[in-house]
Amino acid sequence: MTSRDKELAALLEKEWMLLQQSSDTLKLSLSKCQSIGIKELYTFEEQESFDSLTSKFARTSDIYIQKVLRTVWSLLHEPTVPFIDLVNRFEKESLIPSADKLIEIRDLRNQIAHEYLPEVLKAMVPEIFTRTTDLISAIAITESFLHQRGWIHPVLS
Repeated sequence: MTSRDKELAALLEKEWMLLQQSSDTLKLSLSKCQSIGIKELYTFEEQESFDSLTSKFARTSDIYIQKVLRTVWSLLHEPTVPFIDLVNRFEKESLIPSADKLIEIRDLRNQIAHEYLPEVLKAMVPEIFTRTTDLISAIAITESFLHQRGWIHPVLS
């Protein structure tokens, strides 16, 4: 392993820990919002819960896609490519479950960043639930790949 590979592996380990922390809070927010469910109208407190969920979704997806997956790409000694090429290759390598789902996750993240949540909340809730579950699943599949490569290590409690 070259010194550059060692640096990237150390960076990946840090990014992975950050992703795990973010993913843990995302799961808690998802559970809370699923218990609120889909409604015609949401109280202010319920809207805050969904705002928290969407914020955590956006942050977790950014860490996963922009940090972890890009660092893995570098560790594989691949040249910089557009996002679509990266996810298609990762799907072929079984590093992610589906390129299409990751594209949908990124699209929802961008929509969240540009929408005023209270106005679109009712319409977005089912997709938020689905894409959050997809994101959590994708992270788990990537974790398995990274363990097999020896690039991350299980956290001991």
